[in-house]
Amino acid sequence: MSTPKILILGAGYGGLMTTLHLQKKLNYNEAEITLVNKHNYHYITTWLHEPAAGTAPADHARVPLDQIIDMNKINFVKDTVQSIQPEERTVTLDSGNVLSYDYLVIGLGSDPETFGIEGLKEYAFSIRSINAVRQIREHIEYMFAKYKNEPHRTDYLTFVVGGAGFTGIEFSGELADRIPELCREFDVDPSLVKIYNIEAAPTALPGFDPELVSYAVDILQKKGVEFMIGTAIKQCTPEGVVLANGEEIKSATVVWAAGVRGNSVVEKSGFEVMRGRVKVDEYLRAPGYENVFIVGDCALIFNDEGRPYPPTAQIAVQEGEALGDNLAALVRGEVMMPFKPALQGSLASLGKGEGIGMVGTKKLFGTSAALMKKASDLRYLYKIGGVGLALKKVRL
Repeated sequence: MSTPKILILGAGYGGLMTTLHLQKKLNYNEAEITLVNKHNYHYITTWLHEPAAGTAPADHARVPLDQIIDMNKINFVKDTVQSIQPEERTVTLDSGNVLSYDYLVIGLGSDPETFGIEGLKEYAFSIRSINAVRQIREHIEYMFAKYKNEPHRTDYLTFVVGGAGFTGIEFSGELADRIPELCREFDVDPSLVKIYNIEAAPTALPGFDPELVSYAVDILQKKGVEFMIGTAIKQCTPEGVVLANGEEIKSATVVWAAGVRGNSVVEKSGFEVMRGRVKVDEYLRAPGYENVFIVGDCALIFNDEGRPYPPTAQIAVQEGEALGDNLAALVRGEVMMPFKPALQGSLASLGKGEGIGMVGTKKLFGTSAALMKKASDLRYLYKIGGVGLALKKVRL
């Protein structure tokens, strides 16, 4: 029998962990493993709000793949996936190359979920990649510089963050921390700077513990963030945003952080999706395909109450680990094990030294939550790159 080909699309949390587990489990001659990713690095999505605000360098969130992957065991292809042909068992790349597979792992990440709001794609920024957050940071700094030349344009100093989920809250906290530094650098009166966090749901951090939500909102309000909860954005324009009640906020910087959907390539390739995500079985397989597995933002998994698990980094890591083990079992003719997420809690930063978290039934506030988040980050870095990477990347 020929050596089975395992093709992994995407080096996000799910795809990377699948690759690393296969690398560890399988010998050189047991399978031909190919990883396709548009960049030659993995980036830590849960850190992107920091370089977006300018409180950390963009490279801090980036990990070169050749530092964590054994390139003797894994064929790495730097390219972008154009389409998947599951019936033919092939994948077409932007370069025109066509790769075949016996087993396919789709970990292509997400696209922003705009909910059909007019103008968002055209006029709003999104915290979704290293290059995107570099652009946000440079734009924010440029707005301060422009204001000095056009002091009547207060919209240059008005920042709208769409969404009060984890990303929106974390970015708002980092931005609020950065503003005093920018005001000193560009000699701008801090009272002129406005940060609006706008959320359509009736609460910030929907679904999170109310006491923790109240603490987070209070901390961010003290830092200068103005919340507009239960308020929907109807339209995004070159001048700012129009709210559902008709009110307009003039802003030269709108950052959209109100949710994601699965990568559009998945739906375009003919898979049945809900908001771009595929409802997978207990082995993370796509319906109708025994050899196609989906992890991360493209996978839809339901809990025992019939509600979907949120597409978090924590679950994507667990999916990758489980799938790596199961693919190794398949290659060896062994039995696969069903996947069930083991939720270990949720943590969010609120800027320097501040955070909230829920670990088991324990609520964490302030410094203890911030330290726990650092510990969680260190654990992940250790998983993918050992002590060396953890020590290199840790920021105290």
